[in-house]
Amino acid sequence: MAVSRSGPLTKDTTTIALGLAQIRIGNSPNNITKTTMVLTSSDSLGALANTNFSSTAEYFKLESGYPLLEDATYPLREKAMLECAFKEMTPANFALAKGIDPSTYTDAHTGRIALGAISTPEFVRMEAVYTYPDGTNTMNIIFPRAQVTSAIEMEFAEEEPAAVAVSIEGKRADSGITDANNPGNAAWDDKPLGQIVWNDGSTFTTTTTTTTTA
Repeated sequence: MAVSRSGPLTKDTTTIALGLAQIRIGNSPNNITKTTMVLTSSDSLGALANTNFSSTAEYFKLESGYPLLEDATYPLREKAMLECAFKEMTPANFALAKGIDPSTYTDAHTGRIALGAISTPEFVRMEAVYTYPDGTNTMNIIFPRAQVTSAIEMEFAEEEPAAVAVSIEGKRADSGITDANNPGNAAWDDKPLGQIVWNDGSTFTTTTTTTTTA
């Protein structure tokens, strides 16, 4: 019997996204060859107020004739970014917000963050793990070589926890990046800003690509 209802009916209820992603931050150079998930929940920022992924692109439109009509569209640039606001006010999370690799801050209540000493944000690896409401399927965003920027604003309130917003920007990670301290790798040549990987609950198999230079 045909469905009598019309409109955009749900096809698969297990694909609906509800809730926040877990954001994990780790070392970029040590994991640059790996194209699947390598960080764990212990690498997460902890409780978050929001998570927002965006992938933007800009295009040039070629026009000709009179009146002008469009002939073709050409890509100009693409960006990938994940924005979130962390609730856990730890030295590591604040270091990340200041563009500092947070791996050296291991205690939740001990540490120092310098103010007035701004510098180029360090490169980190970001993995966002979104688990669907069924508790099994996941959607995972990987930035193998990312930088964090933010204008730190922490608002204290009587009945709501403070949250500090940060922007995690995906940067090129392909083999054309030859920075000795923060290199790229051929594993990312066809996906230089990173990738989104869906998983049905089976265990990820980490893939590694190595390059040999003459």
